[in-house]
Amino acid sequence: DDKCSAMATIRDFDPLNSTVPATKIEITVSCRNLLDMDTFSKSDPEVIDNTLNPDFVRKFVLDFFFEEKQNLRFDVYNVDTRSSNLSKHDFLGQMFCTLGEIIGSTGSREPLMNYSSCVTVVLSAHNGCCAVFQDIATMQLCANKLDKKDFFGKSDPFLVFYRSNEDGTFTICHKTEVIKNNLNPVWQPFNIPVRALCNGDYDRTVKVDVFDWDRDGSHDFIGEFTTSYRELSRGQSQFNVYEVLNPKKKGKKKKYVNSGKVTLLSFKVESEYTFVDFIKGGKIISHHTICVLYVCPGNPSQPTSLHYMSPYQMNAYAMALKAVGEIIQDYDSDKLFPAYGFGAKLPPDGKISHAFPLNSNTENPNCVGIDGVLEAYFQSLRTVQLYGPTNFAPVINQVARCAAEVTDGSQYFVLLMITDGVISDMAQTKESVVNAASLPMSIIIVGVGPAEFDAMEELDGDEVRVSSKGRFAERDIVQFVPFRDYIDRSGNQVLSMARLAKDVLAEIPEQLLSFMKSRGIEPRPPHHSHH
Repeated sequence: DDKCSAMATIRDFDPLNSTVPATKIEITVSCRNLLDMDTFSKSDPEVIDNTLNPDFVRKFVLDFFFEEKQNLRFDVYNVDTRSSNLSKHDFLGQMFCTLGEIIGSTGSREPLMNYSSCVTVVLSAHNGCCAVFQDIATMQLCANKLDKKDFFGKSDPFLVFYRSNEDGTFTICHKTEVIKNNLNPVWQPFNIPVRALCNGDYDRTVKVDVFDWDRDGSHDFIGEFTTSYRELSRGQSQFNVYEVLNPKKKGKKKKYVNSGKVTLLSFKVESEYTFVDFIKGGKIISHHTICVLYVCPGNPSQPTSLHYMSPYQMNAYAMALKAVGEIIQDYDSDKLFPAYGFGAKLPPDGKISHAFPLNSNTENPNCVGIDGVLEAYFQSLRTVQLYGPTNFAPVINQVARCAAEVTDGSQYFVLLMITDGVISDMAQTKESVVNAASLPMSIIIVGVGPAEFDAMEELDGDEVRVSSKGRFAERDIVQFVPFRDYIDRSGNQVLSMARLAKDVLAEIPEQLLSFMKSRGIEPRPPHHSHH
């Protein structure tokens, strides 16, 4: 359906071009209480089985991307003839779900069950690879007697690692730093997930190119060598000294020996838990607090307002809410979301508030599911008067207070803030972010509309870690994006939303892991369900 075709196109739109292969998830399918369609015997799934409660033997292995809504459909048939044409068999029923729901549900005792008209499908998920951990390799290399490429000084060498794919192509998986003006460089030790290096096949070729860095980006090729994860894992030995060869030189010069040598100095492997391990152990992203910023002047009934309520399509706020919220809610056990607005005058007395419940229930600001949040948002637009300034700190502090109460790793908070205004309290917000960085929380800020959001980039600590009064944040917890960068030109809202979600959620697994790791928290063993 249109959702699936949208997903196919998103694969091409990958601003991150992540180099680690996806986590493999293995799905087990069972059905319960199938309708008996045969007069003589029970319906026959996996023909041998002849039962109304089949546990299918075949496992499905899927790539898991936390930041995407991966829609799945299961159709159940009763096989009556040998025909491979599905229309010749009795259709028993179907179910729809997302891969996230299956993974999210295994934190609780029961696997995901979906009751359609006449069939219950039971799904459970396991990490596809035998190891639950992710193995991280740490290695250090040096080189000697590399070819001199620069006219004035020596070369400025760096290494580029590639893993080979099934089809014989290569994918870049690591670049070392550049060492200036040195033909005998020693590079810093670096970490890389083993999966990124060999995708689980220890004998697969790993290609390494040696380049001479040039300021203008036209780096000169010095030479290359190949190895494999298995060879590297032997550590420092005579096997791990590689001749760097330049095929062009080799072809031209009779006396060519090599363009230098690269030596492996050290190699070790450690296991780390993955994001899925924490989700499956019931450490679920919970209390996904949603804050919607109301600061745009103007009336939601005017088409120029960003909060414009059109009968035909969602406004940018609603799209951002739905895009991010629908993915996160798969991992939230109770699907209750506290939702607040800020930057508005509240009835009856026009008091200015920087954190009011969207459903105007101060006792219980929770909304049921993302649809409940959207409903409360549209409802509040009719009652509150939008009013600046845009203060972020009060909201961040409010969520931080909740997060500070549960630092044992059993809950992780994601704060989604949607704003069309530039931040009014930058100094206080930076202080709040630095304080929140030691808590189990992440902050996603989506800027909507045409404003200049340059100041926001400072909060997104990708380039330089956020600091306040000389203190630096211990983790990078803020992801800021302007929604306009993701809007599909042809007006396809499903695609715009999927692109946005993919980018803002991509860092969450790493942020959750960095918190757990810094506190030495391990995942609980997953509950095994009782069918």
